[in-house]
Amino acid sequence: MDTLVTALHVKIDDDRAGLARLPGRPPKPSHSELLCLAVMQALLGHHNEARWLRHARKHLSEAFPHIPLDPGYNKRLRAALPQISRVGQRHLQRAA
Repeated sequence: MDTLVTALHVKIDDDRAGLARLPGRPPKPSHSELLCLAVMQALLGHHNEARWLRHARKHLSEAFPHIPLDPGYNKRLRAALPQISRVGQRHLQRAA
């Protein structure tokens, strides 16, 4: 599991390297960590966000020390949907 988390986090950070950062204090968890949590949620088949976040707090707290509460996770994830779809399209085009 640790290897999967590390590989996903590195890949997502690499994909985000060229994107501009917003001014102000960076959020916790970082945008890359949030996307990594979302990808892991999908890969591991967790459909319920509340259950996923409880699982992540219990089993992944070393990799993700700042796991947001349910409303914050949902709000930030919805805001990141355009970026998630761009990354997904980019990877699908490479695979084709």
